[in-house]
Amino acid sequence: MINVTEATAIILSHSIETGVEEISIQEASGRVLKEPIRADRDFPPFDRVTMDGIAIAFQVWQKGVRTFKIESIQAAGQQQKQLSDPSACIEVMTGAMLPLGTDTVIPYESLNIKEDKANITVEKIEPGENIHRQGVDARNADELLTPGIKISPAEVALMASVGKKKVQVAAFPKTAIISTGDELIPVDLIPLPYQIRRSNSYALQAALTELGCAADQFHLPDQPDMLDVEVKKILQHYSLIIFSGGVSKGKYDYIPQTLEQNGIQKRFHQVSQRPGKPIWFGTSAKHVVFALPGNPVSTYMCFYRYIKPWLMKSLGSDVPVQQVVLAQNFTFKPSLTYFLQVKVKNEMSQLKAYPDAGGGSGDFANLKDVDGFIELPAEVTDFKAGQVFRYFPFRS
Repeated sequence: MINVTEATAIILSHSIETGVEEISIQEASGRVLKEPIRADRDFPPFDRVTMDGIAIAFQVWQKGVRTFKIESIQAAGQQQKQLSDPSACIEVMTGAMLPLGTDTVIPYESLNIKEDKANITVEKIEPGENIHRQGVDARNADELLTPGIKISPAEVALMASVGKKKVQVAAFPKTAIISTGDELIPVDLIPLPYQIRRSNSYALQAALTELGCAADQFHLPDQPDMLDVEVKKILQHYSLIIFSGGVSKGKYDYIPQTLEQNGIQKRFHQVSQRPGKPIWFGTSAKHVVFALPGNPVSTYMCFYRYIKPWLMKSLGSDVPVQQVVLAQNFTFKPSLTYFLQVKVKNEMSQLKAYPDAGGGSGDFANLKDVDGFIELPAEVTDFKAGQVFRYFPFRS
């Protein structure tokens, strides 16, 4: 049995190249960028007016002039106009090009306009006020976005502004989620007293969907021959396979041997942690396989602790390391890394984690009351309020 640090290193060392696909920018939010995005012109592309008001030549103001005849109006989206009389002004709208012959914008709030004349009512103005200068944000051909970032709506807006209708992003591996166990039935059936509805596969699928990754679901019975046949078929069509159940030491836990006899090399089996101790991980030249324990909390925790970081690294990005402050004393005696369920609150700009261990790895109902897990090291028994620990959230 290995520890959590060793398991993490092994898993991340087997990240893969998932390839690239081109999608529309409407679909790009949440995906990982795989090409540089460059400015196709200066940003802004002209001296841009930032306040509704009038544009003047500052040197005229310096000479003591306070009242300016309005020559015309420069609206946003119009070709650039030119001030013909330096002692006059042009009304300007936010977003408009700064008219030629002007260099300062006075907002309406500082004006009194009457009979096509604008009287400046403030005591002081500065040259260049209320103008967003051409190229101050970026120059033509500057790299605006770097490959490897996770695209948000802000990046989508930037891509649209440079005319990027389609964008190259990291492709997701073709993914299968496989639940096992003869006690599991479809969600739309009424369970008998000895049956339960499938839930782990839906939780895994939803967690992947949140990352943008589609996954197909399968359910296989606890029968070695049928498992062998069906796993062989699935391996032909999928590169990332996630199992839930069938990996412990029970007489009906056939998944490890089924995978190994189908060419998946075991990298480790069992990690000194709770929950999720029986986790199995293996690879082949074409596959990465996570076989997770069937207890719901174990499945859920292992996804966020191991699978999500592996997937993001394979896509060319990463999962930011987050830390929180333990809000209450907590004791855990077994010499295992413990992933404690917590409710996180922002208190005076500090994230505080309140323990809510629930009823064990089978108590998935408790997950509705918590926000994530904190990782408590194996070599300690008593954890004190105020200590800082690594945090794995599953809610925003």
